[in-house]
Amino acid sequence: MTLDLFGSLSHDDRAMVTAKMVRRTFERSETLFHQGEPGDSVHIIERGCVAVRTSTPAGDEVTLAVLGVGDFFGEQALITDEARRTASVVALDAVETRMLHRRDFDDLCRTRPSVQGFLVRLLAGQVRRLSDQLLEALFVPVDDRVVRSLARLAELFGADGNGQIDVPIRQEDLASLAGTTRPTANRVLKRLEHDGVIVLRRGRTIIVDPVALRAM
Repeated sequence: MTLDLFGSLSHDDRAMVTAKMVRRTFERSETLFHQGEPGDSVHIIERGCVAVRTSTPAGDEVTLAVLGVGDFFGEQALITDEARRTASVVALDAVETRMLHRRDFDDLCRTRPSVQGFLVRLLAGQVRRLSDQLLEALFVPVDDRVVRSLARLAELFGADGNGQIDVPIRQEDLASLAGTTRPTANRVLKRLEHDGVIVLRRGRTIIVDPVALRAM
């Protein structure tokens, strides 16, 4: 679990928060929660990766983010009793989280008001994440955004024993993350495959030369 989120808390407050957290495990492809459901808890990822997905008014599915160890989601549930999940979260591999229920968080805040700093850090982290995505969408050329998105995914999923990295997401997911269309993402991926950096498979991308990808 990342300790940065607890940086504003005293040792005792940190211990109180972590003691209230419940360990949850999810299998690959399992949905942790669905868009529109009542939100009553925040999750911090301890193992694995998840995709945060939402539906557009036209009914298309869009991937907003892929999160890994130390990342968090569902923080809006700590703000209000009427919170609704704004997106669905799906496990991309075996996932383990620590979950904090709003009820327990409210109890902590009543007895130890300083614990509210934990929520401030969660919300600040979300603002930073969204700001970075907006700046990249505005000022980074689309081909570079696709490569950057793939490189970030490579860092999340890590290398296997052969030094290759299996990124288990679809091309439309990568396109969503890069803020572009699937044909554009496919064009960039085909170029990387031609250069020997990746191998495309159905529903996944195998990065065979992570060093070359990072250099890009």
